[in-house]
Amino acid sequence: MTTEESAEHVHGYTSEKTSHLKRLRRIEGQVRGLQRMVEEDKYCIDILTQVSAATKALQSFSLELLDEHLSHCVVDAAQKGGVEAEEKIREASDAIARLVRS
Repeated sequence: MTTEESAEHVHGYTSEKTSHLKRLRRIEGQVRGLQRMVEEDKYCIDILTQVSAATKALQSFSLELLDEHLSHCVVDAAQKGGVEAEEKIREASDAIARLVRS
């Protein structure tokens, strides 16, 4: 897909873009909070607890984005069939594998 095509293409997450950006800003705030905790020499376990919360937030966001990708991009490609369908399914499978490993 070229840059021009990408600009015209509506992604599965587009309808939730505002919500996603709000969530990512909250996660960014959590990470900044971690930096502050280290700067302020907070207790290791307290920092690890916050790392766990930020990690869970990112994983949750990733799963939601993946679900939107599957229900929009992959379903559309599967309905068209052919090489595009195979490519989108492989792409989704690779993304799932990366999420499982992380």
